[in-house]
Amino acid sequence: MAGTITRLVYQKRNRQRVNVYIDDVYAFAVPDIEAARLRIGQTINDEEIARLQQIGEDARALDRALRLLAVRPRSAAEMSTRLRQAGFAEAVCDRVLDRLQEQGYINDAEFVQWWLQNRNQFHPSGRRLLSAELRRKGIVTSLINQALAELDETALAVAAARQRVRRWGQLPGEDFRRKMLAFLQRRGFDYTVARQACERVWADLHSEDPDTNLHPPSF
Repeated sequence: MAGTITRLVYQKRNRQRVNVYIDDVYAFAVPDIEAARLRIGQTINDEEIARLQQIGEDARALDRALRLLAVRPRSAAEMSTRLRQAGFAEAVCDRVLDRLQEQGYINDAEFVQWWLQNRNQFHPSGRRLLSAELRRKGIVTSLINQALAELDETALAVAAARQRVRRWGQLPGEDFRRKMLAFLQRRGFDYTVARQACERVWADLHSEDPDTNLHPPSF
């Protein structure tokens, strides 16, 4: 494949990448900063071509990774999976992942904290569900256990229950209890915590409006 560079052309869809042609045949693409070191008429050997191809592929994978991170943080395992699904070779994924971790773009400990804060704010859940979600993201058990040990699960269960009070507040007491307990257990809370939260929100609801239901649920 060694030969002479005959064309250097900016890509239409990405003006930061340059297509390199060797003997009038497309060979590879590299970042524009790397293309600035090349010139038309330059003779290039197989070793240099392989080096430039690696630079170009790593840059393409890094660009994909940064676009994914612009949407939300990612765990290391999640990013590796997404890059592989995009068709990048394992060696490329490993190099890019190492670079992202070295530069602080990916940090599993910080990802766990972000995930829990997001869940606590928008989708309060119990340890069981949170642990399963984080395991699916490839987080190691030690990080999961450390983070979940600090959770006030009862407070989270109450917060989750209050999201459904408006929907079920007018139900008879036993129906309220049945639906609320089932909902909280689906959210990953164990029965004891779910029951405590159910009692709390029922008491709050009943104290605000004593006529809401004359038959409170039996806990």
